[in-house]
Amino acid sequence: VYWQKIRDTVLALPTEKQAQRFALNVLIAFVPAVVLGLLYGKAIKAHLFTPVVVASMFIIGGFIIIWAERRQQKNPAVTRIHDVESMTAMDALKVGLAQCTAMIPGTSRSGATIIGGMLLGLSRKAATDFSFFLAIPTLIGAGAYSLVKDRALLSWADAPMFAVGLVMSFLSAWLCIRWLLRFISTHSFVGFAYYRIVFGIVVLATAWTDTVNWAA
Repeated sequence: VYWQKIRDTVLALPTEKQAQRFALNVLIAFVPAVVLGLLYGKAIKAHLFTPVVVASMFIIGGFIIIWAERRQQKNPAVTRIHDVESMTAMDALKVGLAQCTAMIPGTSRSGATIIGGMLLGLSRKAATDFSFFLAIPTLIGAGAYSLVKDRALLSWADAPMFAVGLVMSFLSAWLCIRWLLRFISTHSFVGFAYYRIVFGIVVLATAWTDTVNWAA
């Protein structure tokens, strides 16, 4: 389904406004992560990659997930967008801003965009679909940025090996995301939320008591 949507959108881009609007929405949602990543990426890596931050985000994210799920179940009227074609540019921008929270260690990109989308009025399926399409420029952009950033460490002799590794990592990430999004488009996040909370508490407890050195 996703491949067909991508193909149909690409083929229709020159002539159909709906395809153009959808592609523009994906681009709009992608921009905030690019801007914030370039501005604060180094600072985030330097200061936030700690066991306490990661565990805290696991716990906070778990409670947000439970809240989002119960909110949509108790009040179906909050869902105003049932397919990605109905999204406006502002909807896309808001989902893109939600994706930026994934820069904080312990926050899932897919989880941030899907739960963020649900809180913003998207149905579970619409949020899941848009999260998948948003992953395409995000993964490609992250790979391209890493390539440019580390270009001084590469030589032409390393190019074939690096290219294979890049393609394989992209495909594996793509397949994992595709399977995950298909699953969660029809299943509740609540079980995963409780896992996050419990795991976060375990990490905090063991880190504070020096039982486990999570920073090693």
